[in-house]
Amino acid sequence: MLFLRLSYIIWEEIYQAWEEADMEFNEKLQQLRKQNNMTQEQLAKKLYVSRAAVSKWESGKGYPNIESLKAISKLFSVSIDDLLSGNELLTLAETENRTNINTIYGLMFGILDLAVLIFFILPLFGEREVDYIHMVTLLSNTTIPSVIKTVYYIVLISMAAFGAFEIWIQRFKDERKMHICSTCSIWLHALTILVFAVSQEPYVTVLLFMLFMVKVVLLIKKSSMK
Repeated sequence: MLFLRLSYIIWEEIYQAWEEADMEFNEKLQQLRKQNNMTQEQLAKKLYVSRAAVSKWESGKGYPNIESLKAISKLFSVSIDDLLSGNELLTLAETENRTNINTIYGLMFGILDLAVLIFFILPLFGEREVDYIHMVTLLSNTTIPSVIKTVYYIVLISMAAFGAFEIWIQRFKDERKMHICSTCSIWLHALTILVFAVSQEPYVTVLLFMLFMVKVVLLIKKSSMK
């Protein structure tokens, strides 16, 4: 009887281990959470993420980043190898690498947009004086009509503000938001070039176009790395 009892216990342990090994990450996470009598909200607070993020992981629609994965491993006292299968680890690594690349390019876009602030202090705007035209800064120029000058301020400040927003949004590592920001940055930059080209400000237009081409090159390189 003792032998049968031990055999049953061993078989039960083997079956349970096999069953857990066959489980996907989302199922393992859900099981661990329930075994520890935690709600998604409580787990989210311990991992310093949103409840929506936990829900996304448990529904199999995504994986946590490396830092969150380490936190889960520590919280439930399980190894990362126990949480993820080989294929899942590969998928996570690819996702993390893609997110890091998107973050780097997003930061570059933000810096390029912020760079337009130099147009306020560089002598790029012509000011006519009797027989000649000399170059002055936008702030000191007195010959540009006030309406046009206001438009210049609006487009340049808008680009710079959007650049700051782009840099800030990278902290969330949300690929969809990053993609939207990159697209908006391109369109806003193109609009700014058009404004200065139509108003016949050649130096500003050329510099803006050069910054725009840097963005285009970055987009091409980013696409080639996918």
